[in-house]
Amino acid sequence: MGVMTSSNHPKDLWPGIVAHFGHTYTEHQEEFSQIFDKESSDKAYEERVQYTGLGLASAKAQAAAIGFDESQQGYTSRMTNVTYAIGAIVTREAIDDGQYESIAKRLSKGMAFSLRQTKENIGANILNRAFTSEYNGGDGVCLINSAHPETGGNQSNVIATAADLSEAALEDMLIQIMQAQNARGLKISLVGQKLIVPPALIFEATRILKSALQSGNANNDVNALKQMGLLPGGIVVNHYLTDADAWFVKTNTPEGLIYQERRSYEFKQDNDFDTENAKMKASERYTFGWADFRAVYGSPGA
Repeated sequence: MGVMTSSNHPKDLWPGIVAHFGHTYTEHQEEFSQIFDKESSDKAYEERVQYTGLGLASAKAQAAAIGFDESQQGYTSRMTNVTYAIGAIVTREAIDDGQYESIAKRLSKGMAFSLRQTKENIGANILNRAFTSEYNGGDGVCLINSAHPETGGNQSNVIATAADLSEAALEDMLIQIMQAQNARGLKISLVGQKLIVPPALIFEATRILKSALQSGNANNDVNALKQMGLLPGGIVVNHYLTDADAWFVKTNTPEGLIYQERRSYEFKQDNDFDTENAKMKASERYTFGWADFRAVYGSPGA
């Protein structure tokens, strides 16, 4: 257990300090909420169960019996809430002898920053690990996969040929999204909402979606993506994505990418009677996950 004594911040014991630096910086605006849909939780874990629905109707001959179909329970996605916490202990002497900015005040700000960074990284890891088989969902495969097992046959939410972000590749992915099917193989109205990219792709993404004409050529062809109003949510840059080539499109699928909150941020402090040390802690409880893989399509890049 780490205990901060006067030796941790020796300069605080001497006059002449005009400022401290390194403990606080301007942060990025909250980013995970642009990708994940927030849902509340009041249990240790929550389960989301797939409903396969019914298939196509069949022709009925005169006087013949109706053909009856049945829906089935598909896969189950369980999201278990996790507590994330951080704390600090400062001796009574270190607090008494500090002449300037309160050590405890700086630590409380640092804890809040630490928990916010933790949440952003955990959320982004859903996409960072989307192509990795060690991180499978309820259907037994990773989030972005060419063979999600469904009642009506395997389905894919990865671009057919791995490609770097380009106008052509994005159009191919949007076409693939428009051809999406439910678990029984029936067509559904799935559309792209947002383009999610790491910082390395922000300029290319902007040229693709914001140009009045097609980007990268002199044909003066209309920019179909912009003209048709596709991806109405625009571009989402996530600074916590670790692959500079991978890119994603979030769709309008419900129960897709989920931020599940069990308990929001709490900060508490107290003094230890025997040592007179000041203790402070911050914690929250939540998890990130996904139920319906159709919530996001992606490419790992070329």
